[in-house]
Amino acid sequence: MTGIDRLFSSARVAASGLMAERARIDVISENIANARTTSTPDGGPYARRVVAFEPITQRMRDGTLRYEGVRAADVVEDTQAPFQRILDPAHPDADEEGFVTFPNINSIVEMADLITAMRAYEANLTVQDGFYQLAERALQMASR
Repeated sequence: MTGIDRLFSSARVAASGLMAERARIDVISENIANARTTSTPDGGPYARRVVAFEPITQRMRDGTLRYEGVRAADVVEDTQAPFQRILDPAHPDADEEGFVTFPNINSIVEMADLITAMRAYEANLTVQDGFYQLAERALQMASR
């Protein structure tokens, strides 16, 4: 790794974190918006979605892996949380027994996840800002 690569590696890692957390914030927002959606074009209620992250790696000449950040690899449906069945015979999506199947979304969990994602986004932004401040100081010192 050259000196210039080392210099920019922290900025690249933070940028990857920003993009990954942005994707997570978007998916959480979509979950919150669809928390009461009982009928989708695919049929059935909206299913909670989560972002699957994976590391960004580079294989070095000596065979070792160097970690260069994280990325949002996929958005998958949450299969762990069960759908909610609520008795509401007047609802247009009620079944023969009068039950409506609502999404497997807990608004409290989504808000906690949103706060966590926003804090992680802010942390990556702080790293980016720190890098730019250091680079600016280095340029100022070099120009003297």
